Amino acid sequence: MTTKNSNSQELQPKPILSYIWDIPNICSLAGLGCTLLAIYFIILGAYPAAMIGMIWAVGFDWADGLIARRMKGRTGADQIFGGQLDLLIDIVSYGVTPAILILSYGNFDPIFLPIVFVMLVAGVIRLSYFSTFGLADGSKYTGLAIDNNSIFLVFVFLFEGLFSQGVFSAILAASGLGLAALNVSQIKTPKLSGNPVNVFILAVYTLGITIIYGWQLL
Repeated sequence: MTTKNSNSQELQPKPILSYIWDIPNICSLAGLGCTLLAIYFIILGAYPAAMIGMIWAVGFDWADGLIARRMKGRTGADQIFGGQLDLLIDIVSYGVTPAILILSYGNFDPIFLPIVFVMLVAGVIRLSYFSTFGLADGSKYTGLAIDNNSIFLVFVFLFEGLFSQGVFSAILAASGLGLAALNVSQIKTPKLSGNPVNVFILAVYTLGITIIYGWQLL
């Protein structure tokens, strides 16, 4: 009985805006801000700036989980709210943003609409599956985690200058479809974001990507 009452108390909601001041949530929202900048620059056709925004969004996404696990005093409600916030931001960062990137680079040609629709469907199905069933055996994802979509596309875009716009549009589209297939596959992949070493590697990668694309902007 005591446990039941405690859990009930723990899940009592606080005022909506009070969750903004939770440090992991601030980190998540900073990632959302990076995603907004990425979408803005994609629409403007300033792709190097967009790539920087996309990779920093991943960086903040990985950091928020690491911070949350090290914080003391977070209630069950805080954790559930943070998880739902992450899920919704992931849809925008790793589903909508890559879709807009492929449409924009392809001059919004309607031929790319079915491709990005498949990507979006795979993304929301992948996130819904994870939200329902969690990690396989408590340690691995079923299917490729959707944050890898942005990590991979930012890398692929480094080679954009080697191809004509038409050819590279097809490469982006094929990459998007390949990632979508992996997102909803039955392959088991490790949870990279939970390991401090992997977070450090991502931080180095993010800084490297920022320098390369920043140089292109100059």
